Amino acid sequence: MALVDGKVLVTGATGGIGQAIARAFASRGATLLLTGRRSDVLEPLASETGGRAFTCDLACRADVERLIVEVGEVDVLVANAAVPAAGSLLEYDQDGIDTALEINLRAPIALARALAPHMVDRGCGHLVFISSLQGKAATPNSSLYVATKFGLRGFAHALREDLRGAGVGVSVVMPGFIRDAGMFADSGVRLPIGVGTRTPAQVAAGVIRAIEQDRAEVDVAPLPLRIGATLAGVAPELSAAVSRRLGSHDIAAAVASGHREKR
Repeated sequence: MALVDGKVLVTGATGGIGQAIARAFASRGATLLLTGRRSDVLEPLASETGGRAFTCDLACRADVERLIVEVGEVDVLVANAAVPAAGSLLEYDQDGIDTALEINLRAPIALARALAPHMVDRGCGHLVFISSLQGKAATPNSSLYVATKFGLRGFAHALREDLRGAGVGVSVVMPGFIRDAGMFADSGVRLPIGVGTRTPAQVAAGVIRAIEQDRAEVDVAPLPLRIGATLAGVAPELSAAVSRRLGSHDIAAAVASGHREKR
């Protein structure tokens, strides 16, 4: 059995990127377990894809524990759920910080910890974590979000080494600016000419490729953005200076403003 047509848990399935991921797996015959906070979106998607809906708030630890019990063993986890957490850290109270950490970082780790042992026992399975190019390159007005995405990327790479040889793959998928749906699209920000985007379907294709090829990391972004993210890892101060000259602060401020009104 190919893992992509097995039993697949997708978190954050009510968002546009989550829906695209669910449909990509459904087209390959997967048995889908779909989670999200909005049952009005989740139930129709489950009906469309032949999956099961589990309304769940990943910010609530009791909900996460209930989800773990209800889904049982799975072949693939796609930890896609996240909140934007955009804006200056000083704008957040501790409850807001805790919510971002719970959803973006703790919940994926908790799900991996609960689901991986069954995969190891069977000698097959795959864990996919949706991070971001902001998990490679720190950007202004996003310190909290960046912290969660750097953390998720690091966790995925270390866990991959821990599970090497156990038959369980671990991948991290790194979207850049995604149009049509998702956090960036929801912000309503228009990028400068020449700054490229990708689609939710391309993110979904990246998830499938990560599993089928057992890739440690898959970037879903145009080449210039991928090069910029790589530079940020090697020379962060130089990268930040170049990004400022290219208008990164203006873009980040606009994204934060777009999300601030939706908190």
